[in-house]
Amino acid sequence: MPSDAEPAPVSAKPPVTLREVAAAAGVSVATASKALNGQGRMTAETRERIRETARLLGFRPNSLAQSLLRKRSFTVGLLTNDTYGRFSLPLMAGVSDALVDKGVSVFLCNVEDDQRLGQLHVEAMLDKRVDGIVATGKRIDRHLPVDLSNLRIPVVYAFTQPDPGAVGLVSDDAGGARLAVEHFLRLGRRRIAHVSGPASFAVVHARAGAYRDVLRENGLVAAEPLLGAWSEAWGHDAVAKLFDKAGREGWPDAVFCGNDQIARGVIDALRERGISVPDDVGVIGFDNWEIVAEATRPPLTSIDMNLASLGRDAGLALLSLVDGRPAAPGVRKLPCRLVVRQSCGSPPG
Repeated sequence: MPSDAEPAPVSAKPPVTLREVAAAAGVSVATASKALNGQGRMTAETRERIRETARLLGFRPNSLAQSLLRKRSFTVGLLTNDTYGRFSLPLMAGVSDALVDKGVSVFLCNVEDDQRLGQLHVEAMLDKRVDGIVATGKRIDRHLPVDLSNLRIPVVYAFTQPDPGAVGLVSDDAGGARLAVEHFLRLGRRRIAHVSGPASFAVVHARAGAYRDVLRENGLVAAEPLLGAWSEAWGHDAVAKLFDKAGREGWPDAVFCGNDQIARGVIDALRERGISVPDDVGVIGFDNWEIVAEATRPPLTSIDMNLASLGRDAGLALLSLVDGRPAAPGVRKLPCRLVVRQSCGSPPG
């Protein structure tokens, strides 16, 4: 019969112990422990049998005990002032991807541009005994608003300015700009303009320098880059400066933009003028911010900075330092890649 009585609570099963794994595998507790920790001398068959037994029983190692044994917490912190996560989130995905198979967890702290907040987050990470820190930001030519130079744990810098003697990783902005301009040339474009962001950014000068170099190497004259804000509005305004000249023969047949937002503004302004993209003018952006690039009409060809790959390399570099393996100090540049969409197509053939 139905009963109004409350159902009896379901009690959780107690965790499987190392002793139970050892008994089921027919080995001593010490042997089971060594097998599961990748230590000790035994046959590969024995080690695999113990691990498979642990898996079937649902054994989970005591993380606190392991931390005390190895003097590690198996956690790393990621500090950033990239409030919107435009650069830090794909980078964090790469860090996590590199470390998850090593049993290491990553947690993110946003320090904004607040020195006091940054110091609080660093102290909290040290209190939690993180094994190391990856520092990242929203531009490569500025330090985070917190001093990480004298911590007792390793620090790797990714997409932010490192301290002297530290390990840093950034995208190769000049190499990415070169990919864009060379792609235009393969398409037969010769009157290539460059619209970019504020002159206070180091990446603006790196990309503009590569733009000039590629054109000079191909016997072409580079127009003076137009510099403004990192915004669609600036891209829209820049089109007036480029296309208000008398005579269609003086118009650019390609525009290389310093980021995808500028490129989207350029494309919208060209459409308003009845200028076809890519038939009349090809457009390439920078960053491959997919939410912008794929929603642009036509979809935007762009330079991808490979931030997830940069994050993976940063995570592995940090793990190497944590394990006591030295890494060469200095900034390492990682290659970008060209992502071709409809705003300028592939070369003939």
